[in-house]
Amino acid sequence: MPERISDAEHAVMEVLWEQSPLTAQDVVERIPAERDWSANTVKTLIGRLLAKNVIAHEADGRRYLYRPLIERGEYVVGESQRLIDRLFGGKLTPLVAHLAERDALTGEDIAEIEALLKDLKQ
Repeated sequence: MPERISDAEHAVMEVLWEQSPLTAQDVVERIPAERDWSANTVKTLIGRLLAKNVIAHEADGRRYLYRPLIERGEYVVGESQRLIDRLFGGKLTPLVAHLAERDALTGEDIAEIEALLKDLKQ
């Protein structure tokens, strides 16, 4: 499992998962405007991701093209398991119970969970 990715680094990863390879400037232009990040901030985050070996770069003339080394799905699985391990002792049932107790599950959510469980049983 790669080193943990910060929320800020995750924003850069989302851009690269959406499309890659990209130049640093391409990434800067695709970061949501509400982040209000400078080009230097994005380049710093790219440097951190390179150091964590979750993205790679290749020379393209005088610039670099960046691409993810981990798939989004792989990252989501790892982060989901970390959350369940940390907060619910590695068990999924207490997480679902927690959400249900706080009325955080809609009727649609419950129907989707039921359908998923039905599919898993088959």
